[in-house]
Amino acid sequence: MDRPSRLLGQSPAEPHHAGTAARLNRLRAGVLGANDGIVSVAGVVVGVAGATGARPAIAIAGAAALAAGALSMAVGEYVSVSSQRDSERALLDLERRELAEAPEEELEELAGLHRANGLSDGLARAVAAEQTAHDALAAHARVELGIDPDALVNPWHASLAAFLVGGALPLVAVLAPAVAARVPVTVASVLAALALTGVLAARLGRAPVPPAVVRNLVGGGLAMAITFGVGNVVGLAV
Repeated sequence: MDRPSRLLGQSPAEPHHAGTAARLNRLRAGVLGANDGIVSVAGVVVGVAGATGARPAIAIAGAAALAAGALSMAVGEYVSVSSQRDSERALLDLERRELAEAPEEELEELAGLHRANGLSDGLARAVAAEQTAHDALAAHARVELGIDPDALVNPWHASLAAFLVGGALPLVAVLAPAVAARVPVTVASVLAALALTGVLAARLGRAPVPPAVVRNLVGGGLAMAITFGVGNVVGLAV
């Protein structure tokens, strides 16, 4: 263990550098976005391939699914994250006003929060006083609201690019081979990609790898099987 880590009480395997959590969240969002792209587009192209062997029809459906899915994910994430950011800013503004209007009450509130977390009364008051002297708003934001005022959620960390990358794989896989090999090649490619995203998601979350991979494979496999069956039924009906 290096000296800075010893001083901070950290393990090299468990870094706590500023921004680490935000970077990991962005990476997880990217992996999940790619995973969604793989499953969504694979379901569409396999379903269409179950109804028709016409390459133009599959290409059009796959491209439409890729574009619509990516835009839907980006817009949905932007709206959701923007709403969360607006709420965080409103809470910080309210806390800022309370600190200006009633600093003593806010100091007592912060000490009470520390007591509730297990500190003795004297230590809780001392910690609250020192935090207030250093940065009262940051202390209340983190302890009372669970918000880091220096790391508010960013609405531009959308997963559009990750979705496009993931969704492009099944589209290429279904269009490249001959008609008879389209579905088997697509299924194999998709399952391999889902196994990889399962491993990445588990590693980023420090979770066991096998359950994550199995969930991905079962979910993706079911999605393709169901859409292929629906495509077959619809293809026969029309």
